[in-house]
Amino acid sequence: MRAATAESDRDAVGLAVRYTLQVLAEAAPGNSVEVRVPPFGAVQCVEGPRHTRGTPPNVIELDAQTWLALATGQQGWHDALADGRVHASGSRADVSALLPLALGTSDSGARDETATDAGQ
Repeated sequence: MRAATAESDRDAVGLAVRYTLQVLAEAAPGNSVEVRVPPFGAVQCVEGPRHTRGTPPNVIELDAQTWLALATGQQGWHDALADGRVHASGSRADVSALLPLALGTSDSGARDETATDAGQ
């Protein structure tokens, strides 16, 4: 039973990481920074010089727990960087201005307006 729960938790973390990485890539399209959250995913984002071969010049790597805390606003970028939980290399490897991510805000706003209109 524990193994099934652990696998299920890992699947949920993986899904959350991939989703939030996709939100980041959509918020800052481009190819100048690569954000890696092994073993769950990686995206290229932020406008700028395109990278095509080898290790990108601007890389951010962090674990899933740290990434999800940053993405949801539970952790600050600069604190995580200072604590060594974020490894960032390159002059453009800073996505602090994009965090926390806007997760589901447009959908919830539409629902709120609909609820308000229905109640009037």
